[in-house]
Amino acid sequence: MSIQPPNDTLTELAPTGVISATEPVPGGPPASPPPSWRTLPGLLTTGLVLFGIYGGIGAILLPMQVAIIDDANKVTNLAIVSTVSFVFTLFAQPLVGAISDRTRSRLGRRAPWMLSGAIIGGILLLGMGFLDSVFWVAVFWVVIQVALNAVQGPLSAITPDRFARDKRGGASAMFGIGTQVGMTLGIMAAGVFAETMNLGLGYAAFGVAIILVTVVFVVVDRDWSSKEAAVEPWSWKKFLAGFWRSPRRYPDFAWAFTARFALMLGYFVVVAMSFYMLTDYIGMSMAEASSATVMLTLVSLVPTLDAIALSGWWSDKIGKRKVFIYVSSLVMAAGFLAPILMPDMTGMLIMNIVNGIGFGLYMSVDAALMTEVLPEGGKDAARDLGILNIATNIPQAMSAAIAGVIITMLGGYAMLFVFGIVLTIVGAIATAPIKSVR
Repeated sequence: MSIQPPNDTLTELAPTGVISATEPVPGGPPASPPPSWRTLPGLLTTGLVLFGIYGGIGAILLPMQVAIIDDANKVTNLAIVSTVSFVFTLFAQPLVGAISDRTRSRLGRRAPWMLSGAIIGGILLLGMGFLDSVFWVAVFWVVIQVALNAVQGPLSAITPDRFARDKRGGASAMFGIGTQVGMTLGIMAAGVFAETMNLGLGYAAFGVAIILVTVVFVVVDRDWSSKEAAVEPWSWKKFLAGFWRSPRRYPDFAWAFTARFALMLGYFVVVAMSFYMLTDYIGMSMAEASSATVMLTLVSLVPTLDAIALSGWWSDKIGKRKVFIYVSSLVMAAGFLAPILMPDMTGMLIMNIVNGIGFGLYMSVDAALMTEVLPEGGKDAARDLGILNIATNIPQAMSAAIAGVIITMLGGYAMLFVFGIVLTIVGAIATAPIKSVR
């Protein structure tokens, strides 16, 4: 993994424009600067805060808030909140991504949307913790999720914007490290606020953090102006049609979508109920479950980070991606067996450590693979990456609802682990037909 110095000249055609040593000329295609010494730390920090919010709220603050409002119906209510959020945020990333591909501003194509999303999401987070109605929790969480997707979508395009293809594994690994560390720190911070039952302060801290880090990112590592760039005329018909990528014409894109969808669904169906798993499957109190959630996250952190760093660097070095997906899927499937065989805290510890290794192997390599299967050489990279990110968003959003059905109708919490095993293996199988990536 290496950081390109600011003065290095990269002339490779990038998916969303040209990586060049000189700023674009008026009337030319949108261009992005080569990565500077600030780019990788910026991706790391922004990803850390963004996924800290996802981790802390999703794992602790939101489930606890829903349980406080109505403990008897907490599983159903959490499923409702998550499903409503899914419906409204389904196309948020590809929509913002497609518009950002054609955005002309002095700040570049990505920054205006990232700033808007961070400010809107951050402000609403300031009030989230004071809600005492499941309805209003759902409304606020929907808007917050859409806003945060407006940050995440353009942020995911920074890698193909600024990095040459053979350097994207390292860049993806850096973002992946930020993701995992962020989720860990987010859960730790949320656990502290949960122990004192100060949910409002927890939500507010996350809101302030996303605003600050996004502003710093777009100001310190500025993109080049796209105000005078030539872009295709806007067409709603073409825009809407662009969301359909024919599996027959772009089979690798379709298989990549399918593989990510399956693996993420298997993983997040288990993760979605991790807090309730500790209270209902293991038998802890809510306070004990908050502390246990933090501890389980911490024990998985080091193996996850090691796996992310190793897989990103190693896959770039040998020029292969798919083998890491196969290995990671098998490792995660093995991890899901532990709580079935040992339905206690020991089983949960083993699962989190093993799954940390598996998910770490997967994260950075999968992100790099996705940039290499984009249709038409990645001409509309932000939109197409947004479409691929639907394969993450849908499983995350549907996971609570699916988990609720499995728990109440198909055999309880143990069946969640069986579901995870099957789907992660399906994800590995769906990776095999991809031909453009080794």
